[in-house]
Amino acid sequence: MTQPSEHYFSETTATPFKPREIEVELAGDLYKVTTAASVFSPDSLDRGTQVLLNSLEPAPAGDILDIGCGWGAISLHTALESPAATIWAVDINDRARKLATMNATRLNLQNINVSTPAEVPADITFAEIRSNPPIRIGKTALHELLKIWLPRLAMGGSAYLVVAKHLGAESLAKWIAETWPEFEVTRYARSKGFHVLRVLNS
Repeated sequence: MTQPSEHYFSETTATPFKPREIEVELAGDLYKVTTAASVFSPDSLDRGTQVLLNSLEPAPAGDILDIGCGWGAISLHTALESPAATIWAVDINDRARKLATMNATRLNLQNINVSTPAEVPADITFAEIRSNPPIRIGKTALHELLKIWLPRLAMGGSAYLVVAKHLGAESLAKWIAETWPEFEVTRYARSKGFHVLRVLNS
């Protein structure tokens, strides 16, 4: 039984690991992937991630960061579309990392590094950040998370963050713009109640 304090953004989980298979569309094709309870959106590709991936062009060559990778949807899609990119799939949840690793292996993707935040080399800057960030960890925790990663955008690099409008997409865009005046923050796309924010390190 899940503990009341346990969430997909917890580091560990006490729920039994019972992997299951789902079919999802990634990079224009259908793939079978493995998910489990106590990770984000274990039953399907969630709507926000769909909006994000549908709005993006293939990633450039270089290092690409997926913040809060879950079972790996964004990382898998990006790796499939952009074999010259190196994707860093980062999550604090050990079960999420296990599943993302399983799925990268299953799809024979050699360009995904599944990591804890601390395992990402400190000298790497990112050509792109792609994320459906964990809004439900709370505003303060979310801001602290973004303060770790957004400053690591390479010059000319962009972060794409998908956020539901009713969960504060507009206020998040305003906070990012106020916190980093050197960044250009725009609404890159919107669909189905979600906004995709683009943060450009110009």
